[in-house]
Amino acid sequence: MSTTIEQKDINNAAWAACDTFRGVVDPAQYKDYILVMLFLKYISDVWKDHYAEYSKQYDGDDARIRRKLERERFVLPEGSSFYDLYEKRNEANIGELINMVLDSIEETNKAKLDGVFRNIDFNSEANLGKTKDRNRRLKMLLEDFNKPQLDLSPSRVSEDVIGNTYLYLIERFATDSGKKAGEFYTPFQVSQLVAKLANPKPGDRICDPACGSSTLLIEAAREVGDRNFALFGMEVNGATWALARMNMFLHSFDSARIEWCNTLTSPALVENDRLMKFDVVVANPPFSLDKWGAEEAVNDRYNRFWRGVPPKSKGDYAFISHMIESAVEKEGRVAVVVPHGVLFRGAAEGRIRQKLIEDNLLDAVIGLPGNLFQTTSIPVAILIFDRSREGTAKKTKGREKKVLFIDASKEFKPGKNQNALTEEHIEKIVDTYRERKTVEKYSYVATFDEIKENDFNLNIPRYVDTFEEEAEIDVDAVQKEIDDLETELSNVRKEMTEKLATIQRNA
Repeated sequence: MSTTIEQKDINNAAWAACDTFRGVVDPAQYKDYILVMLFLKYISDVWKDHYAEYSKQYDGDDARIRRKLERERFVLPEGSSFYDLYEKRNEANIGELINMVLDSIEETNKAKLDGVFRNIDFNSEANLGKTKDRNRRLKMLLEDFNKPQLDLSPSRVSEDVIGNTYLYLIERFATDSGKKAGEFYTPFQVSQLVAKLANPKPGDRICDPACGSSTLLIEAAREVGDRNFALFGMEVNGATWALARMNMFLHSFDSARIEWCNTLTSPALVENDRLMKFDVVVANPPFSLDKWGAEEAVNDRYNRFWRGVPPKSKGDYAFISHMIESAVEKEGRVAVVVPHGVLFRGAAEGRIRQKLIEDNLLDAVIGLPGNLFQTTSIPVAILIFDRSREGTAKKTKGREKKVLFIDASKEFKPGKNQNALTEEHIEKIVDTYRERKTVEKYSYVATFDEIKENDFNLNIPRYVDTFEEEAEIDVDAVQKEIDDLETELSNVRKEMTEKLATIQRNA
């Protein structure tokens, strides 16, 4: 199917719809209204397009058309499409009408959409203002989405384009939201890098236990190369969970299982009262999460923290422990983004880290540049754990008790407000990881004994020497330059004195 409208045109039109809210509503809030409206417009355009197709096929036989439409991915009840709302855009209770349409769609598609719209209120005075202002904004929003550029009919726009628009908007919202964006977005380049390092394969079950809006999970899916995979995720924030669900639908991953739950205290991806197991586990969890549930971890029913309970004020190793325990034994792969403190902090974290290394699970430590995230300017790292390393040296293919360190902290493209990884930077990191090679001032393969000698401290400069010697200073040359400058300065002063004397004589 050919696409008759360019990606950038749809992106620009969708972003322009945000003008209705800018300056009066925080981006962290209005993102929900824009993304829900985009989803509603999408399913309405698919419905309208298919209705026209079936009408032609069945010569206007409405009963047959309706029976056919009832087998669509999403069924729209009578009077519950975007276009029904557009016709009522001048109504005094338009916010309430939008809520009613969303409730009706959710109820009709309960198996897929149950709970997806429960956290969004188009009739909210707190978010959208008093009645007059709210009605005006909602009318403008409906008019913006009715523009030809946002006709998302399958006959003119592919699902890839629509999914990309959703990702584009999420990225723009994250940029505008700044520090408030951390809970729902991982920068695209970081997601792409983590996905490549995790290297999911056809047939894999892939999970992100802190999935946010599912950007990272979608990138992992794209790395597979075909549609033979299963996606799973967990997200604690209800509004962000809803974004993740819609994100999956817009990318045609209808079977993805995204659960709304607290991964650390009450994970929902369980079966027979045991953690579900996955071939690939990826995540960018909240950094050093406070009050993550340490008091319950001692008696964790899934025994995730048997190597030790992380401190209650820093949940990094809680997420790491969960991810490793939910990876398939002797096969699963884990890639997780962490703050650098995870590499060297002591006490309980130090003991957990030592145990993971002694168990031969840690495969690589990759340091990234600072200022890649909206949430923090600090540099971060990616830890890769490989459960295929469990067991004998033969099974680990020479990786037993060895850890690859990569220092990519200086590999970035500077930006006005934020640094970025280019394709070249990502390719260099991935190639170095896959080849497991030592590159001067960039990477080093450390033995277990070397790590043990460093007291299991994984601070990257301990293993990768990036020190650059300063150029040797020629003291004599510098002194001569100083002497020459002083002579020149003396001559200039002499000339100035003579000129001032001449001026005074002629005055």
